[in-house]
Amino acid sequence: MSLDSRTLAKAERYALIIVDMSLGFTDPARSPLAAECGSVIDANRVLIERFRMAGLPVIFTTVAYSSPEQARVFREKLPDLDVLQSGSGLELIDPRLGRLDKEVLITKHWASGFFGTDLHLQLKSAGADGVIVTGLTTSGCVRATALDCLQHDYRTIVVEEACGDRDMDAHRANLKDLNTKYVDVLSLEATLAHVF
Repeated sequence: MSLDSRTLAKAERYALIIVDMSLGFTDPARSPLAAECGSVIDANRVLIERFRMAGLPVIFTTVAYSSPEQARVFREKLPDLDVLQSGSGLELIDPRLGRLDKEVLITKHWASGFFGTDLHLQLKSAGADGVIVTGLTTSGCVRATALDCLQHDYRTIVVEEACGDRDMDAHRANLKDLNTKYVDVLSLEATLAHVF
């Protein structure tokens, strides 16, 4: 028996949340958490340009740790996270995305961009009632952030080509599950047509 899953109505004002497109996740030569993601970067660049042209908010998240107590159980489960130390350079947003200084950067310690951060306040102050979620990784921080968007009552779209994962099976399975139960998963082309 299949679920009765519907497409969400269009939000009045979308914000773009780019999850963890930092060097710790985009530079496999420097980090065990990273994977080749050139096409994901390209898709995000298209979205960033369109959001900037429309004067809509662009928000980035990154992960950085400055003490052993931060997210200690998460880091116990996934010790590779320890490379994401503040000041290591791996917490920096990949320069190929061209983040502007005026664009919000949320530093987080857990999977969701909302947990322990002011992301919800940033979205409210920007007047957003909808969110476009992209970034890395689909099965981890993108999924967690997208679920929390829903749980904060934002109409949420995850852009298929603008997300990536080290495990393509997990990427596909999570996009399918997100689209069925929680958010709308759209292609880049469909997202641009829907928002703009």
